[in-house]
Amino acid sequence: MLDGKKMLFSGMQATGNITLGNYLGALKNWVNLCDEYECFYCVVDLHSITVRQEPAELRKRARNLLMLYIAAGIDPEKNCLYYQSHVSGHAELGWILNCFTYMGELNRMTQFKDKSAKHADNINGGLYTYPVLMAADILLFQSDVVPVGADQMQHLELTRDIAQRFNNVYGDVFTIPEAYVGKAGARIMSLQDPTKKMSKSDENPNASIYIMDDRDTIIRKFKRAVTDSDTRIIYSEDKPGIRNLIDIYSVASGKTIAEVEKEFDGKGYGDFKLAVGETVADVLEPIHKRFDELSKDKAYVDGIIKANAEKAGYIANKTLRKVQKKVGFPERIR
Repeated sequence: MLDGKKMLFSGMQATGNITLGNYLGALKNWVNLCDEYECFYCVVDLHSITVRQEPAELRKRARNLLMLYIAAGIDPEKNCLYYQSHVSGHAELGWILNCFTYMGELNRMTQFKDKSAKHADNINGGLYTYPVLMAADILLFQSDVVPVGADQMQHLELTRDIAQRFNNVYGDVFTIPEAYVGKAGARIMSLQDPTKKMSKSDENPNASIYIMDDRDTIIRKFKRAVTDSDTRIIYSEDKPGIRNLIDIYSVASGKTIAEVEKEFDGKGYGDFKLAVGETVADVLEPIHKRFDELSKDKAYVDGIIKANAEKAGYIANKTLRKVQKKVGFPERIR
């Protein structure tokens, strides 16, 4: 707890392009959490190298992601926005927690199996112990709550198990984190296969709307979105394509599902797809403008990077030094 507020930690990987799903499902909902929580939002670049990265491209994507956090409305004065790699405590605590994590637990991690299948030529140790580093990310800041999607719940449960195991040996060192339950984020699906979540890594460029896509690209992708042979714009389980577009339009416009259905009653898919595209483009336009402003103000962004890394490092080191003392590492001579 800091300044009377509970701690909240989250982050996104500095790989791929941030999608509309990432924005509507997470970023948009992070903006006002600082009113209730002390928020730490990490640009997750240590995790990124479990898959081979081109160094210059990784640096560029990491900076762009940090600027997107700000452009999306996350105030760097009220939230701590920083690079994971700039706070060495992540890796240091990760190693210690490796020694409190069982092989059987890691063998059960479904994400390792999925990523191993996708990157069969590079099944490395980092990919295997990825969930332990994620646990270190969370526990380093004594996080009370962590916003996670359904695909990350397994990792949060492992984090809780590791923390409780450590506490059982050494006392109440770590806060046991809970999943953040707030306003439900929109679950945005692929425009080309609405049974799958919209993904940064989708090989089909028409499947995802990227947060930095220009207006024409956004509208074109929505026009190509998969629907069905029916023409009714109704929210139904057997119409996944239209249901996804209604979800997107609802969140982007602020209208309820019922209001969307009423607005487009009697209209065709063509009209609806165009309306969704234009509304999403309108929502993303201010983000594009703010991102462009930040891109031209290197000194301002560099100042945020420096100040927030120092703040994150200070908080992280308080936990790390306590853990190091508990496990028996020699005290540092100052």
